[in-house]
Amino acid sequence: MCGIIGYVGTDRSDAADVLLHGLSQLEYRGYDSAGIALADGRLDVHKRQGELSALENALAGAEIGNKTTGIGHTRWSTHGPPSDRNAHPHTDAENRVAVVHNGIIENYQKLRDELTAEGVEFRSETDTEVIPHLIAGYLEDGLDHEAAFRAAIDRLEGSYAVAAVFAGSETVYAARHESPLVLGIADDGTYLASDVPAFIEFTDRVIYLEDGEFARLEGDEISVTDSEGRLVETSIETIEWDPEDAGKSGYDHYMRKEINEQPSALRDCFRGRLDELSGRVTLEEFDGFELTPPVTFVACGTSYHAALFGAQLFREWGVPAHAYLASEFEAEAMPIDADSVVVGVTQSGETADTLRALREASAAGATTVAVTNVVGSSAARETDRVLYIRAGPEISVAATKTFASQQAALTMLAAALSDHRSRELVQELRAVPDRIQSVLDEDAAREVASTYADAGAYFFIGRGYHYPVALEGALKMKEITYKHAEGFAAGELKHGPLALVTEQTPVFAIVTGDGRRAEKTIGNVKEVEARGTPVVAVTDGRSEVGRYADHVLEVPPAGEITSSMVANVQLQRVAYWTAHELGRSIDKPRNLAKSVTVE
Repeated sequence: MCGIIGYVGTDRSDAADVLLHGLSQLEYRGYDSAGIALADGRLDVHKRQGELSALENALAGAEIGNKTTGIGHTRWSTHGPPSDRNAHPHTDAENRVAVVHNGIIENYQKLRDELTAEGVEFRSETDTEVIPHLIAGYLEDGLDHEAAFRAAIDRLEGSYAVAAVFAGSETVYAARHESPLVLGIADDGTYLASDVPAFIEFTDRVIYLEDGEFARLEGDEISVTDSEGRLVETSIETIEWDPEDAGKSGYDHYMRKEINEQPSALRDCFRGRLDELSGRVTLEEFDGFELTPPVTFVACGTSYHAALFGAQLFREWGVPAHAYLASEFEAEAMPIDADSVVVGVTQSGETADTLRALREASAAGATTVAVTNVVGSSAARETDRVLYIRAGPEISVAATKTFASQQAALTMLAAALSDHRSRELVQELRAVPDRIQSVLDEDAAREVASTYADAGAYFFIGRGYHYPVALEGALKMKEITYKHAEGFAAGELKHGPLALVTEQTPVFAIVTGDGRRAEKTIGNVKEVEARGTPVVAVTDGRSEVGRYADHVLEVPPAGEITSSMVANVQLQRVAYWTAHELGRSIDKPRNLAKSVTVE
């Protein structure tokens, strides 16, 4: 889950500035430590434990000169705790080669033991350090830079995106296997990175490196070859994101900016896909697609909550469907075959557990579908069909606008594939952005957050489509406040969790409409209210839940499906303002990274 960047400039531009800017855009992938290696006649390596500012402070007093070539890394720890010595880049003993790596080298202990027996002394606890020592060994055998790099990569098992620079060279070498790597082409040079935001300010022309491919960056030239060294024909794609989309636009935190971007993100998600006259949802991506029930969803984290929401939609519209945590999914243990449809929901398109599940399903003959945000991601390239949620770049580790866009996209997918036609549904979907905007225009969530910032724990309950939103509300609270929070199906509260409610454990209840689900949830609210537990109702005012609540967070009246999308925004805002009240690192919560690219 680390972030890597590489740059080769065409003139004496300052590679250090380019690398630091790229790392600032990749900190959502890791922020335990950061480092850069600059190359010309010699290697100049600087790295520091902590956030990027620690590295920037160290470089402020360093004599590094103007160099055109370098690589950089921001780390999320897997092997070895955060420290200066475990930070990337890693070098060989003679400082001939520097390497940055995202992924996990599964056979690193075997390689480390082999190298140690040969007299190599390791300076870190990371799996990555075996790579520069392997490369150095091949250099001593007489191989040139590229051949030594290829030979070392050939020894690795596991997932990796690797980039290397050498003393005496202004070339960057890179390779990938099951970890993302994208190349950028600009007038001032060439780039590589784990993700497009690292260099979107400089170029929108990209090449996506495939598994097993190698890249060589030299000035304004990029060459891509396969494992045998044969040139690969590549296509240059244009990224539609505006560079401003990846900035904070004046907000204190990316999370708040992205919460407020949800109306525009949803309009982009719906664009060209809703026909109000016929009441149909039209997804060109699925023209000619024949659905064979059941539908199996695989996802992790926030995306899993969206998958639960999507699976319920399919079921209620007559298509059997189930959602599984991708980490628990095993195609061989399930009835997955050529008639199966497996949908992977993944914001980044690079989530390791979800990719593994999709690959297993594909190997079993299933038709695979990706619901993702990132064009050119592994999930988008490897599946049979892809539905983009069009949320734009999301930088904060805690997902907000992408969850809303996943809910919207899955609603459209379920309607299209089940042939569910409803003018009312289309009208409801079109109204969601404006309804969310009305929630964003008021600030009751901040008052609630301030009132309960010192609570010992938080519970979230909901029924039907509100149950996944309750789970997501709890996850947001956990992620950025570091407080204990749990989401429950409202009816399960009395089957154990009720023992935990106290005057210090506020319960957030999502209750909209005035139907059977609302009535039953009000019954659960009364159960906790009778025990002196504070209740915060997220409601449209159509039921009597407000009578039993200590605080009310209002949402506009809407249908049950779309009201859950709007209600979720209130819970996002409560989590944000609670974390703000507690002084947490909102965009970069401890121990977490945005894109989980390792299992």
